[in-house]
Amino acid sequence: MTPLRLTGPNLALREVEPGDTDDLLAIYGDPEATRHLSFEPRTREQVEAITARSIDSAHATPRTEYCLAVTRRGEHRLIGYARLATEPQQAATIGFALHPAAWGKGLGTETVHLLCALGFDVLGLHRIWAARSPLNEASARTLLRAGMTEDGRIRDHVFVHGAWRDSITYSILEHEWASD
Repeated sequence: MTPLRLTGPNLALREVEPGDTDDLLAIYGDPEATRHLSFEPRTREQVEAITARSIDSAHATPRTEYCLAVTRRGEHRLIGYARLATEPQQAATIGFALHPAAWGKGLGTETVHLLCALGFDVLGLHRIWAARSPLNEASARTLLRAGMTEDGRIRDHVFVHGAWRDSITYSILEHEWASD
């Protein structure tokens, strides 16, 4: 396995490492950071398991899941977590979470761009899609700014905070990425 590293103007994506657990817990354990995600705040044990699973996924053959640390370019510390999971038909779903201190600075858009570069330029995918909470307007702006198109709504998609929640889906196709 060759460790994956993608670099953008302000950010980089790299493989998750055991030392990332505390920084990931600062995101996944934070009620504000997880308010619109498809799960409730995680415990340390749950984040340790996510870290271990992320490291294991990097060694899978074939590799179908890319769980990556988001860092500021030139730095090593995790400020976010990004995931691309491949599906049949040359497709993948993506998701990401950034530490609240990184919100509102365009870093979400750059994270989506880096995930699309992985999917289209490295993996040769045809379609990449993402889903967001209907209440997460910041995510809507991020996905649209990154070149994705709103596709529709999946009703009662996830059970979180004691209730079913819809998801709004977005996608981008390889020819749309290439013309970007």
